[in-house]
Amino acid sequence: MALSDRQKRTAQAIVQIFETSSVLGDCGMVTLLPGDTGHLTYGKLQATLGSGRLYFLIKDYVEADGASLARKLRPFLPRLERKDTRLDNHNSFKRHLRNAGDDPVMRKVQDAFFDRTFWEPTLASADWINATTVLGHAVIFDSRIHGSWHHVRDTGIADFGSLSSIGEKKWMKKYVAHRRNWLATHDNAGLHATTYRMDALAKLIADNDWSLALPLTVRGQTISERTLKLGSTPPRASAEPFTGRLLRLIDPQMIGEDVRELQKALKAKGYSLTADGILGAGTDVAIKDFQSKSGLSPDGVAGAMTREALGLF
Repeated sequence: MALSDRQKRTAQAIVQIFETSSVLGDCGMVTLLPGDTGHLTYGKLQATLGSGRLYFLIKDYVEADGASLARKLRPFLPRLERKDTRLDNHNSFKRHLRNAGDDPVMRKVQDAFFDRTFWEPTLASADWINATTVLGHAVIFDSRIHGSWHHVRDTGIADFGSLSSIGEKKWMKKYVAHRRNWLATHDNAGLHATTYRMDALAKLIADNDWSLALPLTVRGQTISERTLKLGSTPPRASAEPFTGRLLRLIDPQMIGEDVRELQKALKAKGYSLTADGILGAGTDVAIKDFQSKSGLSPDGVAGAMTREALGLF
């Protein structure tokens, strides 16, 4: 079955929520979990140092025309190729990765890289088992990203049969339960906490939402035509330069009329805040929640995109 572009982006958004807690994915997210065999992970679908994918992603980026951080990241390619785990704690390298996430070139490179690395194999896997539903593709895509699709698929087939023999809806339900048990009992204790992925997919299955009709909610994040549209086009560039402060929670706290206007705009969106012009913890929580629900990266920084979404431009 050929999926539409909207269906593809919806299936991918589900996994991007799993990986970065964002509908659009966070191209600049750098993660290092204790005990993770993948070591340092990066990007909207978290390419890992340990798998070698981080090397290929950064190689694609530094070779792309107009990559603004190419000069900073190119010297790290030999270490990435060696899978040098000392990069896990290399602060300047991680800072360059985060900054590169704001480069439109990196966004395009990640789209192409993750499509080639994970989405195209997902389509091949769906054809191999005869899966046709949009939700079925999302289940396969998640396993392709998370890892061990073939192993869990094959042990599942041995346990409850092929998709063709029992039907796609029944097979996907059994596969998700089978994979959840596999994650919950894995020798790598770090995988036990990732069963939430299967719980979220199981809920979609229980809701009989095989076409992934919009809007839908996954782990508190709303996937809608609006949030997917935000992800399909680059951020709008304004001829009027943004000269205001980047408002965020810092010590000492930011104070001023711009903070007060931000708080008023958040209050108008339903957040319980006092518009006192002081950016404290409550305002920080409200900013991140609003960003998350608006399909923006929930980084707590109220810059141009967050202000525009709040109607402050």
